[in-house]
Amino acid sequence: METLNHIPVVRAEMLIRKPAEEVFMAFVDPAITTKFWFTKSSGRLEAGKRVRWEWEMYGVSDDVYVQAIEPNKRIRIASSDNTQVEWNFTPRADSETLVTITHSGFTGSGDEIARQAMDSTEGYTMVLCGLKAYLEHNIQLNLVADKAPDAHVKR
Repeated sequence: METLNHIPVVRAEMLIRKPAEEVFMAFVDPAITTKFWFTKSSGRLEAGKRVRWEWEMYGVSDDVYVQAIEPNKRIRIASSDNTQVEWNFTPRADSETLVTITHSGFTGSGDEIARQAMDSTEGYTMVLCGLKAYLEHNIQLNLVADKAPDAHVKR
């Protein structure tokens, strides 16, 4: 078994053809975020606030701490597993925003860190695809729910 020489930092990005204010708000306001990512939230993202996100179909949740918010530019959170996630919103042409999500701070064995980094890359890529479909075309793709339909909690 090999060890990692460097802990990976995950980066996912996507051009969203909407203004930065609208794209930023899609992550801050759970009424919008629930259309493409988690199913329930305890509130809006605000600096210094703890928020609980839930994926009810899987029976899982995450308690995040909002470390920083720069309106229409940046969001930084700490997840309950002590990893860090940062969203950057870079305006491009009129009504275009490049969203870059960076996830870092993975811990564990080399195999565990590699698995976490791969899962994060896949997950944030799906989130950005869902965001793009929702904001640009008003389509809810249900990507997160449909990713693992056999893992849904039986009700």
